[in-house]
Amino acid sequence: MSNLPIRLYGDPVLNEVSTEIENIDGKIAVLAETMIEIMYEAPGVGLAANQIGIQKRIFVYDKGDGPVVVVNPSIVESDGEWTYEEGCLSVPGLSWEITRPNAIHLVGFDLDGKEISVETDEFEGRIFQHEMDHLNGVLLIERLDADQRRAAKKLLREQRMKIGANDPDGLHRLLGE
Repeated sequence: MSNLPIRLYGDPVLNEVSTEIENIDGKIAVLAETMIEIMYEAPGVGLAANQIGIQKRIFVYDKGDGPVVVVNPSIVESDGEWTYEEGCLSVPGLSWEITRPNAIHLVGFDLDGKEISVETDEFEGRIFQHEMDHLNGVLLIERLDADQRRAAKKLLREQRMKIGANDPDGLHRLLGE
C-alpha cells in the first residue's frame, strides 16, 4: 500500500467528506503505518487518508516529535487568529499566507481506541486544521481570497500543461486519473 500516490489538486476524491471509522482494527493500523511512510517520503508534516484516495476520517502528522495518528478527529473549540505560510502535498510546490484560528481544541482517538484531547496553538494547531479541512473535503486553495484563487488556478493549469507535455503519465497522476 505504500506505493499509493498522493492525490493532487483536481482529483474529485479531495472534495469529498470522509466517513467515520467504526472499528479501529488491524486494517486501520496498517493504513496509519502506510500513511506515515507516505508522509515522510513526500516529505510532509501531515497527511489525511483521502489524500491517498481512502475516504476514512484519519490523519497522521509529525511536528518534529515523532509520528502521531488521529482517528475520527473533531475540532471542538477554536480561538484567536494567526496568519502563516501554508503548503499542501496535494498542491505541490505552492504555498500561501493563510489566516486560521490560532488556538484549537482537537479530540479524536488513537490506534488503541483511547480518546485524544489536545489543546494547542500555532504550528500544531495549523496542522490539525489543515488535515481536518482535507477530511471535510476542503482544499487549501479554497482558503484563498478570490484574486489569489484565480492566480493559483492559473498557475496550476500552467503546471498541468508543463507536466502533460513532458510526462503524460505525470499528467494523469496530477489529474488523479
